[in-house]
Amino acid sequence: MKNKVRSTRLPAYIAAYGLVAIMLIPIIWMFWVSFKPINSIVTVIGELLTPPYTMESYVRVQESSMIWRWTINSVIVGVIQTAGTLLLSSLAAFAISRIPFKGKTFIFLLILAGLMVPVEATIVPLYEMIVQLGWVNSYPALILPGIALPLGVLILKQFYDGIPNDLMEAAKIDGANLLRIWWSIFLPLSRTSMAALAIFIFVQSWNNFLWPLLVANDQSMMTLPVAIPTFQSSFTTDLTVPMAANVLASIPALIFFLIFQKQIIKGIAMTGIK
Repeated sequence: MKNKVRSTRLPAYIAAYGLVAIMLIPIIWMFWVSFKPINSIVTVIGELLTPPYTMESYVRVQESSMIWRWTINSVIVGVIQTAGTLLLSSLAAFAISRIPFKGKTFIFLLILAGLMVPVEATIVPLYEMIVQLGWVNSYPALILPGIALPLGVLILKQFYDGIPNDLMEAAKIDGANLLRIWWSIFLPLSRTSMAALAIFIFVQSWNNFLWPLLVANDQSMMTLPVAIPTFQSSFTTDLTVPMAANVLASIPALIFFLIFQKQIIKGIAMTGIK
């Protein structure tokens, strides 16, 4: 019986492993190319798989660029934007889900309408606002516009709607105010959902290109997605140095994912059960 079940699942396993291989091939190629000597031919399999291998590209990246400054900028923007978005989204979701007030439905619909507006449509007014405030080439310009995330409010509201009212009523009887109820009951219960939302926000912030490109003209304020293309120009065909920069740039995001991967899986599982 077990053999029959395994045989029926074999095509699914083959398809799954095939998809994983397709996704890993570009990453393996990037990692492999980064260890080839500068100006090596990396588009031919035979040349790519044969020695020599060297750390020359990584040395060149650190000596000829501000790679660590760009990494710090991306980490600062990603961490603060993630924390700020989780805080605001959680408070807004709690208010809309549990606090009765006039116009609550209209406000929630207004937040949902933000999901339907393309990001590109808000670029011009946001940029004009940043210029008027004098925030060009600053952390507030990179961080604040991304904190208001309608999707975060929607996800957390749906989770808060499923929390039993008895918990909130019991806390009120014990004398807890709304802020205390949010902090002591709703936040601990939503840890898995917030962890899944946090990885989504962090990756989105880490990979954001258009907005940092507009508001960070100074090289010292660039984030990694904006700065890495500077390693490649129309006057050079070398791929080893850009690939080394990409490997270094992917390490913080990979560490962040490995730290929160258990919470992400739990959050997805709980969402499916609900």
